[in-house]
Amino acid sequence: MFIRTIPIYLVFLLMGVADAIGPLSSQVEKNPLLAAWMPFFVFIAFALFSIPGGVLAARIGKKNLLLMGLGLCATATAVPCFITPPFGMLLASIFLLGVGTTFLQVAGNPIMRDVSPEGSYSRNLAMAQGIKGVGSTASAFLVTAVVSIALFATMEWRGAFPIFFTLMVLAFLSVAMLKVNEAKADVPSSMGDCISLLGIPTFAMAVLGIFLYVGAEVCLATYLKPAFEVHGYEEKLAAFYGPSLFLGTLTIGRLLGGVIKVDPRAFFRISSLLGIIGLAMLLLGIKALMVPAVVLGGLGCANIWPMLFSITVEERPERASELSGLMCMAISGGALMPLAMGWLGGGTKAIAFVVPAVCFAYLMLLSMRKGKTAVGAQ
Repeated sequence: MFIRTIPIYLVFLLMGVADAIGPLSSQVEKNPLLAAWMPFFVFIAFALFSIPGGVLAARIGKKNLLLMGLGLCATATAVPCFITPPFGMLLASIFLLGVGTTFLQVAGNPIMRDVSPEGSYSRNLAMAQGIKGVGSTASAFLVTAVVSIALFATMEWRGAFPIFFTLMVLAFLSVAMLKVNEAKADVPSSMGDCISLLGIPTFAMAVLGIFLYVGAEVCLATYLKPAFEVHGYEEKLAAFYGPSLFLGTLTIGRLLGGVIKVDPRAFFRISSLLGIIGLAMLLLGIKALMVPAVVLGGLGCANIWPMLFSITVEERPERASELSGLMCMAISGGALMPLAMGWLGGGTKAIAFVVPAVCFAYLMLLSMRKGKTAVGAQ
């Protein structure tokens, strides 16, 4: 059964390619306003295509949606392989990459259940999220380091794209050969059916949980560096002990979550508790507590997504595709919560960390609900 999960793990690794657009943008375009359009086109694809992707997966199957996503990503990464595209064409390619990655995310999370042995879904999904983190870090590093490789140096910022394209093709072939017995609803859902799931309190609360979790994670990744600078850390050390340590701990925590055998409900509660403790320490604004607070915050954030997602999907596995679309749509919390924290002063004021702290307080309450799962049964 482990061999059946390898192609899905590869898909999660390649989800991280979209995260490389951020660091790539400053190499492509020196004008910061124009450069900002590159990650924007990735994010807007998630907002527009998550729910349609969930409906499409329910109709054509999760495996077919994965293949469609990989095909779109391969097409998008092929363009810079062969030409230096005008900026408008590059944005179109990036948007295509965003749509493809959205489909990978929407189909990848629930299909892991279909290829996992019974009782292993939560751990496998946690491991997959850790591998996605490795892919994000590796892709971001590759777009800056590839210029030192003689074979690709003449391509400048385009140098990483032949590698991305090759991996997309390999992933497409490996998924195409994978046999999957998918859990499906008897009648394919429509957009209205998908959105109507929010009328079920269990699912509405879980989607809100994902919205707040992503918001809290982005708040920490965005504002930890200035928080350390306020305490007298110089810029490089602030970047290391802030976002770098947080993201590193996040990835390690996810990889550990993939090998530790713990009940998902208990793991969800433990993760929420670690996050609350870390954020409470940040709220105190004490310099000596900053580093341990970041570590606890990273460990707290690490496994919220796979635990909450898997717990919720187990309620109605035949509606996994639609639920995945709704939860991927909730990634938009990463745009709104940092705005609220920024309004309170961002990392320059300790009180601003009340925003992610409130998010984790909700997650803690959600994890304590009783029923078939940690988020309750209907």
